[in-house]
Amino acid sequence: MLMRTDPFREFDRLAQQVFGASARPAAMQMDAYRSGDDVIVHFDLPGIDPESIDLDVERNVLNVRAERRSPAPEGADVIAAERPTGTFTRELFLGDTLDTERIDASYDVGVLTLRIPVAEQAKPRRIEISGGSRKQLDS
Repeated sequence: MLMRTDPFREFDRLAQQVFGASARPAAMQMDAYRSGDDVIVHFDLPGIDPESIDLDVERNVLNVRAERRSPAPEGADVIAAERPTGTFTRELFLGDTLDTERIDASYDVGVLTLRIPVAEQAKPRRIEISGGSRKQLDS
């Protein structure tokens, strides 16, 4: 269905254990699950302008890109800047069983939600058995 890969994930965990902080900001955390005939994916994107979110699919790879800009005006004396800013990206490898032509995306209260339908050919279906007349075993 949905394959997740991040070659640097283990390095980030090690850096967090050794240094007490993540090497890269985990600004695009996600949850994914199957509900009925859809796979639902939620990305946390608080403070992101919906106009800055880009989604594209190429060869069953879904790319999510979002940008968070600093709210401080140019030239301001910044006292604290703990929230990560910049461009954040995430790739999801989608299996052949998902219908990438009909992905639905919505953004509400800082959460980007994708609804990816399961392809018709991947849904379970009942196969009817046809046959001739039944012969009796004892003749």
